[in-house]
Amino acid sequence: MAAPPVLVTRPGKRGDVLSAAIAGAGRPVERIAAMHLETLAETPDMRSAMLDIDNFQRVLVISPAAAEWLVEAIDRYWPQSPPGLAYYAVGAATAAILHEHLGVRVHLPAADTGEDTSEALLGLASLQSLQDQRVLLVAGEGGRRLLADTLVARGARLTRLAVYRRCTLEPSPAIKRRLARGDFQALVVSSGEILEHLARWCGNAALNQPLIVSSARLATLADKLGFRAPVVALGATPAALTAAVATACDPEDADVDQDDLEKG
Repeated sequence: MAAPPVLVTRPGKRGDVLSAAIAGAGRPVERIAAMHLETLAETPDMRSAMLDIDNFQRVLVISPAAAEWLVEAIDRYWPQSPPGLAYYAVGAATAAILHEHLGVRVHLPAADTGEDTSEALLGLASLQSLQDQRVLLVAGEGGRRLLADTLVARGARLTRLAVYRRCTLEPSPAIKRRLARGDFQALVVSSGEILEHLARWCGNAALNQPLIVSSARLATLADKLGFRAPVVALGATPAALTAAVATACDPEDADVDQDDLEKG
């Protein structure tokens, strides 16, 4: 009888990379189409911010989708990447997009925090005092207010651009059955919104199966939702999440080497 799959909830191309990493470690994988990202139409505020971007001191980018939007917008409005900007990203995948396409150095949360989170990013020394500095925050619609509120409290003159919308999707009947029965090796989630969305279909058996999350904040949310076996990965990269799957599913012989897995 075939082993049950690891369920991957990350949407889009990043979900493809994560699925390939887990499959490459020898585990069957099944994708859950729980969310898609919809790029929002350009507004006058977006256009104004892009034309004026060289007058900002710092640019914070919340996700790979936000980074892709920013790269495309800069390419449309500027013949080359505007100089003098300090870029920040919550995670390594976001930073990689900015570095690859804009050729810029990107500040990331300190490695010793072990997490790709807004809280970890806000711990950077260069974001502690922002009095009268113009800061651009590129993010999705809605979401947490922590970054924006903290930056303003530290003195930043903040412009927040919401450039995409997260749209949750109802799982297929087959996935609903898997969630109801707990018919999977592990559930991999790196979004609080997706976790809350899928929890409504998780039966008691699913709540007792390994849940792989990318931060302590998500583990706290999982506990509140009734999940009893959350495992916190060392970040949100495919390597970190794949290693956490191995730890959760084979705790006695988990030996996944993150350096051998594709980062993203």
